[in-house]
Amino acid sequence: MNESLGITPTTALIVVDVQQGFRDAEHWGRRGNPDSEQNIHRLLQAWRDVKMPVVLVSHSSTDPDSPLHPSDQGHQLEEIVEGPADLHVVKSVNSSFHGTPDLDAWLRAAGIETIVVCGISTNHCCETTARVGGNLGHRVLFALDATHSFDRTGPDGRVLTAEQLMQATATNLHGEFATVVSTEELLRAVPRRG
Repeated sequence: MNESLGITPTTALIVVDVQQGFRDAEHWGRRGNPDSEQNIHRLLQAWRDVKMPVVLVSHSSTDPDSPLHPSDQGHQLEEIVEGPADLHVVKSVNSSFHGTPDLDAWLRAAGIETIVVCGISTNHCCETTARVGGNLGHRVLFALDATHSFDRTGPDGRVLTAEQLMQATATNLHGEFATVVSTEELLRAVPRRG
């Protein structure tokens, strides 16, 4: 076990909504963190190499005009996440804990107490998954640089950049709902195959 992060062979990697529909810049706007997919892929490889639990999550939008609607090609997972998973959760809201099958029940049945959250988007489904996971009593590690966000216009008309929103998410979560970590920290902490 890595003493600083508490990563064990039962720590689950939760990969949230890495779907083709998020390529649609016209729909979502400018995005940040161009390295997020590479970092997600590196984490997935590390988890799969040592057969640690992997959960893939898909957002199934109820809006027929959304690139994430099941009738749209954008609903499909990106190639970088394809491969074996211990569980595939489908949801239509922000939290991965409010989908099918029941993520919380599955984690508890498997004796998993620590989860690592990565995916899209930082301040929506990833942050909500981390918040709900923390509230349910799970120990949450949030891989900030293995997420990305999009610029958003606030109710006052001001635009917050993807980078500002990522920083706000890190500030909101750290020490309250999760521990914010980097991909490199996680990769160093993954138990070696023995």
